Amino acid sequence: MRTDSSPGGGPTAAHLGALPAREHLPVGSGPGDVPVLDVVVPVHNEEKDLAACVRGLHAHLVRTFPYRFRVTIADNASTDTTPQVARRLAAELPGVGHVRLDQKGRGRALRTVWSASEAPVLAYMDVDLSTDLNALLPLVAPLISGHSDLAIGSRLTRSSRVVRGPRREFVSRAYNMILRGSLRARFSDAQCGFKAIRRDVAQVLLPLVEDAGWFFDTELLVLAERAGLRIHEVPVDWIDDPDSSVRIVRTAADDLKGVWRVGRALTTGSLPLDRLARPFGDDPRDRRLPGVPKGLARQLVGFCVVGALSTLFYLLLYSGFRTFSGAQAANALALLVSAFANTAANRRLTFGVRGRDRAVRQQAQGLVVFGIGLALTSGSLAALHAATGAPAHAAELGVLLTANLAATVLRFLLFRAWVFPAAPTVPAAPTAPTAPATRAAPTAPATPTAPTPTDPR
Repeated sequence: MRTDSSPGGGPTAAHLGALPAREHLPVGSGPGDVPVLDVVVPVHNEEKDLAACVRGLHAHLVRTFPYRFRVTIADNASTDTTPQVARRLAAELPGVGHVRLDQKGRGRALRTVWSASEAPVLAYMDVDLSTDLNALLPLVAPLISGHSDLAIGSRLTRSSRVVRGPRREFVSRAYNMILRGSLRARFSDAQCGFKAIRRDVAQVLLPLVEDAGWFFDTELLVLAERAGLRIHEVPVDWIDDPDSSVRIVRTAADDLKGVWRVGRALTTGSLPLDRLARPFGDDPRDRRLPGVPKGLARQLVGFCVVGALSTLFYLLLYSGFRTFSGAQAANALALLVSAFANTAANRRLTFGVRGRDRAVRQQAQGLVVFGIGLALTSGSLAALHAATGAPAHAAELGVLLTANLAATVLRFLLFRAWVFPAAPTVPAAPTAPTAPATRAAPTAPATPTAPTPTDPR
């Protein structure tokens, strides 16, 4: 269930708007000289490598990319001759531009350039060109075609070919394991400097991203994934740059702080991720198929997990209450306490209901279901005592476990059909096109030089 989308949902609400359905981007001549692709190269004190990188990237795009493109050098407050080198390249190569920022931060540079760019596909890559450029067209093709919202290069897929030292290999894999364990990330490589995003997605997603440094990539991907956007992964060939200026320990510490901040925001539901949703019907999972109940498989898994934990909780409560009360009283008390916890957990985790609306009513309905479970388990206990007189504690637990399994099946059916029924699908009325979302203001002053887009055709 997505987070609250009320107009007062937060300070960034003015910048946000619903995304349209994905469509193939127009790749003809287009209005004026607007390029299809804008590749950003963020740099800081890269006077030695900048010229070779940009010339190599420009030559590759001229030779292989079939649409108009632009290369934008984003200078992050360099103190060497990087700004002069960038200006010379912008004057020498058609389709190359230069933006100067007064503050450092890769995320800040990307936010500034992407927010101001008119290209429908935005990308970036590291200045060292560690990633083989042959992956660039496969990276942006799914965005041009309308298949995906974001695309990332991955060094951790089986078909990737990577050359790097054991230290960076360990740090990279450990970081991605942390993301999977803490933020439930499903993408394989968060920090490969080779990514692309559709401009309409960037306009809505960028105002939600707080980080201005190296964690920018991870935060962008986690929010996009949680909002249900499609992320395409491209296996890349990657060679480590031994002269990289990245401080691994400091970057890792900042990333862990970012993981904690984003995890807390996702847990509290403070991010309006529903504003990134595509219209109903854009996702094939929105379609109803005859004989296939919507969400049944996911709900069954969630209900089984909650049920297993609730059963364990119930048995622990029963054992505790049994020390000072009879079997029937201990069973009733244990069922009552666990029933409230079970209904609340299923409400949130299994059926995706959030907020306080109808919460009291649903708890009351859950108590009715509890009553049915009480009748089944109490009847089983009564039958056991009638048959054996003074059964052992282990026998009581065995009978209660069997009765609870039967009650669990009935509980799921009642929860799905009565307590948390799925809302009927109402076809959405056509709406007028909305104005583009307001772009986020740049966080640092920028002085761009207007580049001339290149059309290699």
